[in-house]
Amino acid sequence: MKRVVVVAMGIALGLTLAASAQENRSEISLQGAGLFTRGTMGNGTAYSATESGGVLGTYRYHLSRWISVEGAYGYSVNTQKYSLSAGAFRIQSGIHDFTGSLVLNLPSHHHSRINPYLLAGGGALRFAPTNDQFNTLSGAQGQTRGAFVYGAGVNYGIYKGLSLRAEYRGLVYSTPDFGFGALATNAVTHTAVPTVGLSFRF
Repeated sequence: MKRVVVVAMGIALGLTLAASAQENRSEISLQGAGLFTRGTMGNGTAYSATESGGVLGTYRYHLSRWISVEGAYGYSVNTQKYSLSAGAFRIQSGIHDFTGSLVLNLPSHHHSRINPYLLAGGGALRFAPTNDQFNTLSGAQGQTRGAFVYGAGVNYGIYKGLSLRAEYRGLVYSTPDFGFGALATNAVTHTAVPTVGLSFRF
């Protein structure tokens, strides 16, 4: 009897490991993005940023059917605008977006093409000034700001591991001042980042 139980447990374990090995846990995506930043004010300085487009790439590892972890990198270029008593200033910068998130995969029918999810995490935004001729301040320094990211999205299966992805991300962070104390608002702003693209699970 014990031998039968041991054999049965061995078979069950083998089947479980085989199923786990066959499951595609990795997923990559490439998406086009739009950036829309909310204006804010602090210390007598009004801050805003131009709307812009960018790209977002992600790698997601599925820990289980419900939980995944994700690393993301995004890039865009826009212009930060400042208005204060001394005048109006603008600094164009490239924005490097590094984030890590926990992803909650929402319930859906096992064979459904539609797979919604929620995400939340943190990371950093690196503002790197460009040499744009319309920059009104020289000597701007690159600056990194910590960021909180949250969002929701959906994958729509197209063919096997390939899906169309639509997503909304929100980034919350302190406004950059590029090393100029007069531009410091000490305020928090929010950038909405809608994206659309393709993902591939393998």
